[in-house]
Amino acid sequence: MSKTAETAMPILEAKSLGIQFGGLKAVQDFNMAIYRGELVGLIGPNGAGKTTVFNMLTGVYQPTEGSFFLDGEKMNGKKPHQVVEAGIARTFQNIRLFKKLTAAENVKAAMNMHMKYGLFSALFRRKGYWEEEKEIQGKALELLELVRLGDKADVTAENLPYGQQRRLEIARALATGMKVLLLDEPAAGMNPTETAQLLDIIRLIREKLNISVLLIEHDMSLVMKICERIQVIDYGVTIASGTPEEIADNPRVIEAYLGKDEEEEDAC
Repeated sequence: MSKTAETAMPILEAKSLGIQFGGLKAVQDFNMAIYRGELVGLIGPNGAGKTTVFNMLTGVYQPTEGSFFLDGEKMNGKKPHQVVEAGIARTFQNIRLFKKLTAAENVKAAMNMHMKYGLFSALFRRKGYWEEEKEIQGKALELLELVRLGDKADVTAENLPYGQQRRLEIARALATGMKVLLLDEPAAGMNPTETAQLLDIIRLIREKLNISVLLIEHDMSLVMKICERIQVIDYGVTIASGTPEEIADNPRVIEAYLGKDEEEEDAC
């Protein structure tokens, strides 16, 4: 983390965040601070609680303990659309595109909260409507270019290959004008070539838009290459936090992923 980041206010901060479903504590005492422009990884074994954290940070679940803040503003109690309007956008493990809409239309759909023209202008196609539609179309094409889908603007989402659908979902999230982008397993199901392209695109997005990125990913090679810091959770509890090098050599992380050595268990 840079010295500037150390003294700045976090763009996204979770303090003692937790959630309980009945008698099960899915996540507890989760603390994290992400600074502007940082790219941070959140990893852990299957069922560790990673997506549950994302669901709390995006208003899908309401935390039963703790708080989280965006740019210093407390976000507890906000609904998903309010969280998006505030500046947190996400993608999902399972692709959730509008399959029958074109790539450009999918991206434009995420810009509705920024539209200024009213119902009257839209119904009667006044000058303000056409001017704003032209501007929105231009922004959509820019975002598609950013994720290397510039030549697919008029292709319906259902006719795009799987890897391109993943990138389209990222472009749609970017269209909200967010401050923090949450990526939930963006490389899931991709082949090595598609994963390498995705890695380059995530780097480009962060550098060009100067946004913060929180990434959940099971592809450890991608996480280690792209993330500046990594936080590891297991059974809903943070077990390690540090640089990729520190995480790779952490015994608790190795144990969480691979289990204890039989001889070690016998010794215990």
